[in-house]
Amino acid sequence: MKLPPAEIKKIAVFRALQLGDLLCAVPAVRALRRAYPDAEITLLGLPWAASFVQRFHAYFDRFIHFPGYPDLPEQEYNEEAFQFFLQRVCNERFDLVLQMQGNGTIVNQLVHQMNARFVAGFHNGDNYAQEELFLPYPNFGSEVNRHLLLMKHLGIPDAGAHLEFPLFQNDYIELENLLLPVTAGKYVCIHPGSRGSWRQWPPAYFALLADYMNQQGYMPVITGTTDEMDITREVRKCLRQPAIDLTGQTSLGALAALIKDAFFLVSNCTGVAHIAAAVRTPGIIISMDGEPHRWGHPIHRVIDWTNNHRLDKVVLQTEALVEELKANSATAHYA
Repeated sequence: MKLPPAEIKKIAVFRALQLGDLLCAVPAVRALRRAYPDAEITLLGLPWAASFVQRFHAYFDRFIHFPGYPDLPEQEYNEEAFQFFLQRVCNERFDLVLQMQGNGTIVNQLVHQMNARFVAGFHNGDNYAQEELFLPYPNFGSEVNRHLLLMKHLGIPDAGAHLEFPLFQNDYIELENLLLPVTAGKYVCIHPGSRGSWRQWPPAYFALLADYMNQQGYMPVITGTTDEMDITREVRKCLRQPAIDLTGQTSLGALAALIKDAFFLVSNCTGVAHIAAAVRTPGIIISMDGEPHRWGHPIHRVIDWTNNHRLDKVVLQTEALVEELKANSATAHYA
């Protein structure tokens, strides 16, 4: 490794992004933890990610809230809060700060102010200092593999590309307390929401697939956050068959437990799709950002809606997935 474990006792990972972004970075962080088993690893992230660190306590030891920076869109920038954050991070005297935010155009100047012995990460060609520790940002491949390439560049052995989402007893207890009238493998999760309206597939199309699955004997379970009630309401208006609506009724952990036992998931390409990949649940995933190669997973049928607005093709893919999963189930039963 370029940085021997004996020299690295405190590591900060800078990735102040949303759920799907962090889940896709887990394979890299898993490799990092195995390479530096005795190091303290701190995530510098958005406020919500404190709970992410608690769930992934096998890889992260601590969390520090990153309050924003000019031109980063994830949260509003506050100069006073930022200066407090920067002073705190400088006082930590990290041995290594890993820039895993993106190509570094905006944030590489920031991470080099953090008073770390070493700074590593991605660069765009002209925004790095310790050349041997920076990798030109790979504008190709999956999001998972992009970060694994950074680990490889640092001489850190691969620990697998699979995603994870640890589930705890409380997640299952919360799900059981909902008293859902469904059994494992006999329902599908329909998750129509997204953080941006431009990334939302039309509600009527979600309803059409939900009705089809109902006719196939699988109860549709509509999921979403409280902020997504408007779109889940529109899906319900378009339904012709019964469905269960859990909008705003589940924590992230209970939702993951629900998805784990689902027949499959229908969703936009969101954090929920990455949870499904982590718990090995198949899915029909509608890519609304035109980057299915980057955000998709092999276990899913990812459809690039920006390239082809053909509902019939989505329906055909859904029918094919149903038949495939039924056939696999029958094979497993008689094996």
